[in-house]
Amino acid sequence: MLSRRTLLGSSAALLLASIRSHAATPLPQDLRSALDDSDLIYITPLKKDGGESRCHAEVWFVFDGASVFVVTNATAWRARSIEAGQTRARAWVGEFGNWQGAKESFRTAPELFATGSVVSAANEQTRALELMGDKYRLEWIVWGPRFRNGLADGSRVMLQYAPAA
Repeated sequence: MLSRRTLLGSSAALLLASIRSHAATPLPQDLRSALDDSDLIYITPLKKDGGESRCHAEVWFVFDGASVFVVTNATAWRARSIEAGQTRARAWVGEFGNWQGAKESFRTAPELFATGSVVSAANEQTRALELMGDKYRLEWIVWGPRFRNGLADGSRVMLQYAPAA
């Protein structure tokens, strides 16, 4: 039989473990600076064997000091790979234009290994969208409503990439 003391103690232990597991992974200063200054990241999912996917893209993002957030088409490979359980990703932070035209030059940028997940909590989506609006002020006039409406109707998803240890 469970006592209230045992239940409360177990709940507190689970909460503490959850908080510790969500603590930000320390990032190298060059990566942190790039995340603060750049408008683009170049991202690719990692296969089960650790190799890169053929799919790469340059995307807008926002960094909240702990994780990177991206809004993308619900059918994009970024979203599909996470939904299929391939949550590991590799990203380079910097601005090199279209990834195909960049001819691999983005690989010289600071890199981030991360674990991706879909953000479905409305309050987290709102917080990340507000940060994006601050970052991309001019573009947000057009893209802000598209991102918000797409998240509302399911045509877009928000992805969170937490730095991997």
